Amino acid sequence: MNDLHATRLALLAGGSDARTEIERAIDISGSAACAHVFTRTLFDEVRQAAVGAAPESRLAGLAFTSKDLFDVAGQPTPAASVVLSHAPAAKADAVAVARLRAAGGALTGRTNMSEFAFSGVGVNPHYGTPANVSDPTTPRIPGGSSSGAAISVASGAAFIGLGSDTGGSIRIPAALNGIVGFKNTARLVPSTGALPLSTTLDTVCAMTRSVRDAVTAHEILAARTVTAGSASIGAYRLAVVKNVFFDGIEPTVAAAFERSLKALSAAGARIEEIELPELADLQSINATGGFSAAESHAWHRLLLERSGAGYDPRVAQRILRGASMKAHEYIDLIHARRDWIARMEKALAPFDAVLSPTVPITAPTIASVAPGAERDEEFFRVNALLLRNPSIINMLDGCAISLPCHAAGELPVGLMLWHAALHDDAVLAIALQAERTLQNQ
Repeated sequence: MNDLHATRLALLAGGSDARTEIERAIDISGSAACAHVFTRTLFDEVRQAAVGAAPESRLAGLAFTSKDLFDVAGQPTPAASVVLSHAPAAKADAVAVARLRAAGGALTGRTNMSEFAFSGVGVNPHYGTPANVSDPTTPRIPGGSSSGAAISVASGAAFIGLGSDTGGSIRIPAALNGIVGFKNTARLVPSTGALPLSTTLDTVCAMTRSVRDAVTAHEILAARTVTAGSASIGAYRLAVVKNVFFDGIEPTVAAAFERSLKALSAAGARIEEIELPELADLQSINATGGFSAAESHAWHRLLLERSGAGYDPRVAQRILRGASMKAHEYIDLIHARRDWIARMEKALAPFDAVLSPTVPITAPTIASVAPGAERDEEFFRVNALLLRNPSIINMLDGCAISLPCHAAGELPVGLMLWHAALHDDAVLAIALQAERTLQNQ
């Protein structure tokens, strides 16, 4: 499956055109592979736009999708809920949507997600759950919360899946579906026009088919130019953190990760194992519920009072945890995070990036975590495992990318490269080199 870069070159060479590519995207969007992916489609609109699409533009009239929490002018923004399904229409596109459109992108539809973005699993009781494309015989979770965005990219229905990442909501579905998910430093992309989960941790970012496409998407969303350089993988000093990130790891994930480390080492990468004792502090720092619970409750409290029965019970349960946080506890949390970030940045300073499994498990079946109180225990167990590794980088205010690192015939596994805030260009540069190495192993 060609990535955005290769497809755009084909358009410029006359080997295809925007109308053909849009029709291909629409066909896939309507196929069984994309069941429950879209909450709303814009096929007629993009067909018309494709007629005048300029192949010279950065996105050349090619398809992108938008997570259901981003404003699109003239449409409500329900965030895959039913309680906001009749909300007033947005007056303007979210900044991220507007930037992708201005770059020549064709928005084909709004994508399904965990209700209000509050889950790493991707299950939705209102709109159904998109099935992971990696297993055609057994429906498996897509990962969340940007579930539909991930399937739109992995299935071939879109080249860019615009989403958000508060605790891993881009990188988790990217890892479970075998695509690329880049979480930039949060401050680099405006969140204006995106319904919030945690104003402290929310990051606007995207999933793509390749790292070079991730660079393009980020440059558009952040309105900046990435300086990736051309250094080989051997020019970088990389760390592997042995504590926390490997707890509860499945053999398939462990094998893929170790195989990837060997391939990178053979290509010249300098990899060192380290311990980060600072990670042990996170449990006590977040003991009162963390930012997501407190900040989501501040946004949802009145809506919950009016329409609480319409919420996904699992989402409502997590939001309501924020009701008990006291003002001094929230302020203490802000200060504790600031101190923790400073200590983490000092520990990571000698390294250009850190390597970790994106998540410690492969995609469980949808049936095992589907809506229903009898499956709540398993749902919350899986959710905690999926969020654990990537959420560390959100707490760090850092940047990270998930790359597929599994072998053919295996369920997808993600390799995460990450660092502290504003190391985005280095992480992307290393990811470009790592992707080539892993594809050749």
